[in-house]
Amino acid sequence: MKSSAKNIEMTSFDDLFGTPPSAGSGNIQEIALDSLFPFKNHPFKVLDDQTMEDMVESVREHGVLVPGIARPRAEGGYELIAGHRRRHASELAGKTVMPVIIRELDDDEAILFMVDSNIQRENLLPSEKAWAYKMKLDAIRRRAGRPGKGNSGQVGQNLKGKASVEIVAENAGESYKQVQRFIRLTELHPRLLQMVDDKKVPFNPAVELSYLTLAEQEVLLGVMEELSAVPSLEQAKRLKKYSQEGKLGVDVMDAILTEERPVPAQVTLKNDRLKKYFPKNYTPKQMEEVIFSLLETWKTEHE
Repeated sequence: MKSSAKNIEMTSFDDLFGTPPSAGSGNIQEIALDSLFPFKNHPFKVLDDQTMEDMVESVREHGVLVPGIARPRAEGGYELIAGHRRRHASELAGKTVMPVIIRELDDDEAILFMVDSNIQRENLLPSEKAWAYKMKLDAIRRRAGRPGKGNSGQVGQNLKGKASVEIVAENAGESYKQVQRFIRLTELHPRLLQMVDDKKVPFNPAVELSYLTLAEQEVLLGVMEELSAVPSLEQAKRLKKYSQEGKLGVDVMDAILTEERPVPAQVTLKNDRLKKYFPKNYTPKQMEEVIFSLLETWKTEHE
């Protein structure tokens, strides 16, 4: 939807938060942990893994070095925009407060910063990227028809004339098609999406399965469990096709998942047969190069 995003102005970090303040400026506040609440539908998981253990140890020894970002809540306390893992680490380290910068932000500004402050982290799960990209895309589309904030800066390159999904892709360092594919994962049944995170269902088949209705996905999960089978990419495409034709039932799912998968063709060249065609001092690598060179010539002649 290029027309919907062509005039959008992306507010820069400095426009939203100002230059990161010093500890003595009064802009950083020590906020009680029980007054800091998670961002609504925060897509990034806070896991008790080795990285968290290392963070807890650092907080215990040095405190939280980078302040979180939060905004006031109408019902009291503050909503964390950035700093969920730091808050959890502080709690595990026995702290009761955490340094936080408080800013007044609308929902879309908060979403944009929350996603951008987390999306470059390493080892993000597919579900985290999927929901983060979707949240940011929706926020950008909502902002597309609004006037910019004065002469606010733009993040990265000039965004005029670009579709919303292209903006998300550029900021994330992904192709826009890959961003679209990640966003498709948000249409998956939660159990299927968890299987993608757990690497039990590959990414590409999962994208195809996202086109099934939730009711069909629920049935498919039962068939997969009963057969101890996971659809291949080709099988997932066929399941999608039958779904779009309104013909996908449990019998079709069962038939597709139990079909015998073709065994890839293999050609074995025995060494003793090959040797008679090559000088005795030829190495296996040299023999391979000659064989592929001859095959290329043969292919060209028969095209």
